[in-house]
Amino acid sequence: MNDIHPDQRVAVLADSQNLYHSAQSVYSRNIDYSGLLEEAVADRSLVRAIAYVIRADSPEEESFFEALRDIGFETKIKEIKTFADGSKKADWDLGMSLDAVSLASHVDTVVLCTGDGDFARLCSHLRHEGVRVEAMGFGNSAADELIEAADDFVDLAEEEETFLL
Repeated sequence: MNDIHPDQRVAVLADSQNLYHSAQSVYSRNIDYSGLLEEAVADRSLVRAIAYVIRADSPEEESFFEALRDIGFETKIKEIKTFADGSKKADWDLGMSLDAVSLASHVDTVVLCTGDGDFARLCSHLRHEGVRVEAMGFGNSAADELIEAADDFVDLAEEEETFLL
């Protein structure tokens, strides 16, 4: 697929819920989004960085959203849906996929910051369109199908000092 070079145009799409739960469950730590963005861009030309977040009515979430914007991420916020049985759901899989497909004609590389195997088909589609796909996630919780479908996979666990706070 495409080689990495300084003129390469990059879009970074961060699945914040997936990253948060992986970092918390294994390390009881938070993601360093500044380090994540810097490593994802890797001295290439950033076209767009989007963090997909869920509003959970937590007191500190607005400061988190603001911090993401200060780092350079556009935030897309979804409210949690509560169903009649009390169950809750909120995810950005479809929204991230649509954004990635929409951005494909404007970038050379899409970096998916997630370990979610649901994005494997998206990787295949983007690669078919000539877009390089890189995934960044925690190897111990990332889906094998995602790792295999991407051109490159960065295991965040291998550089804890860069990716965790």
